[in-house]
Order: sequence, then C-alpha cells, then structure tokens
Amino acid sequence: MVIIAIVGPTASGKTGLSISVAQQLSPAAIISADAMQLYRGMDIGTAKATLTERQGIDHYQLDVLEVTDEASVAAYQKAAREQLQSLENNGTTPIVTGGSGLYLRALLDRIEFPGTDSKLRAQLEAEAEKQGPAVMHRRLAEQDPIAAERIEAPNLRRVIRALEVIALTGKPFSANLPDYTYVKPTVQIGLRPDLEHLDRNIMLRTQQMFKDGLIEETAALIPQGLREGKTSSRATGYAQALAVLDGKMTEAEAIESIALATRQLARRQIKWFRRDPRIHWINTPQPAESILHQALKFIEQAAAKDSVF
Repeated sequence: MVIIAIVGPTASGKTGLSISVAQQLSPAAIISADAMQLYRGMDIGTAKATLTERQGIDHYQLDVLEVTDEASVAAYQKAAREQLQSLENNGTTPIVTGGSGLYLRALLDRIEFPGTDSKLRAQLEAEAEKQGPAVMHRRLAEQDPIAAERIEAPNLRRVIRALEVIALTGKPFSANLPDYTYVKPTVQIGLRPDLEHLDRNIMLRTQQMFKDGLIEETAALIPQGLREGKTSSRATGYAQALAVLDGKMTEAEAIESIALATRQLARRQIKWFRRDPRIHWINTPQPAESILHQALKFIEQAAAKDSVF
C-alpha cells in the first residue's frame, strides 16, 4: 500500500484536496501533520476542518494535546506511525496532510530524534530570553553551519533544539536531519500556489476567522491554560487574539498582524518543500476537479510501480 502525502504552504488547499482524494479512494483516512492542530479547542485559528467539512472521513492527530502541553515532534512521530500502521492493517488508505514540514518528514522519512535534557533546555531558553534569537542563531551557525542554513533565526524553538542536540551528542544537529529516504512507499503531492492568489486567500481566511469567533475561542481557552502554554500561546492567531483581549491591539491590527505572520510562514514552508526532490507539484489556482484529477494520476502511477517516489 502506498502512503499518500498532500503537502504545501498554509491556505493552499491541502485540506480540501485530501478530503476529495479520501472520498475517491474509500476506505481512506487522513492523518494530520500540522503541529498546531494537535491542540484541543484550537480550531478556528488553526483552520482545522470542521466535522461537516470532513465529510465523514476519519481524521487522526487532531485534538490530542491540551493547550498547556508542549508539542513534540518525537512524540508525534511515535503516535502517527502507530496510527499509520493501524490503518494499513485494516486495509485503509492513509493520507497524510499538513504544512509542518518536520512533522511530515518525521512520519514519512527515516529519522531518529535524540533525547532531551530539561535542565539544558531551560538554560538555553533563559539565554535566548536574555540575548534574543539573532544571537542564538549566530551561535548555531558557529557550531553547525548546515543546520543554521536550514533553520531560520525567527524559529527560536528549533534553534534551541539544535543547540541542545549538539550539546548532548557532541555531533552536529544536521547529522540527525533526514536524507529524503522514505520509511515506506510514499507519493507526495505538493500544491504550488501563485503567490498573489495565496496572499489573497490568507487575508480572506484571516478575516473569516474573526467572523467565525477567534476572539471568543481564545477567551474560552484562557481558563484552560492558554496563556501558560509554551507552544499554544505563541501560535499565530492566538497570540494576536490574546493581545486584542488584553487591549494591546485592535481587531484590525490583529488581522493585519496575523495575515503578515501567515504570509511569512507560507514563504518558509514553500522554501522547505522546494528542497524535497520527490514531491510531484500541481500549480494552483486551478478548478478543483482538475487538481483532483492530477493528484489521482500521480497516485495511480505510484500504486502501479509500487515503489518509493
């Protein structure tokens, strides 16, 4: 059985395509590879598919963490691979979709994650708080230029993790990065949007989030510990919604801030996925029927060859 992965930047149409593909390949189920959609209750701000939008297709790796939990790619890898195996054992086609590049590769590729050290991590986080992301990134560049090239300075969480691994193992963090080798036969389909169209989609989606109740959703998550969550409180959308609730931003300012941060995220995702030579790209925008037809053709070719793409 070939694993299907639908990848691409945020707001490019991955969710809709994955559901359409699942309907065509029934029985099929979807495994999310979106780090923020792991959080229970964070629905509007993460553009999580509603029950209606899921069209009866089973979705996994959604709503598995509390907002006070810290997301871990290693924990995700273990849980998602177990789910993947369960689907295959039941004869259900697994469709993996999401924009969190490292989570996707953790599930699909041969990659192992070194352990952690809470004291060392706390020390690095304290240094980052005092010195800032630019200084920490320069330190990483001195110790592991390859990792520094792949991890951008604003991604402080990954910079800290890279420095932690280097300190623990005495080896470059880049030595632990995957080498584009699938664990199981897989076909990756990537959506490559026109940037102007993508930016417009991002703004429209951001505006719709506020109409759908992002502020109210965020307020409801505060008693559950959203402010204390290391990962969840910093998530794009929720950080700005908290600022609105605290009177530090107007709603209009929050919309602009979210849209800007999301556009920046989309560019980083495009850069990440562009490096993977195995992805079969579909340019968008196109009619949904055309995109689905092209995706199914790639899947059919992969199944016929029964080999790793």
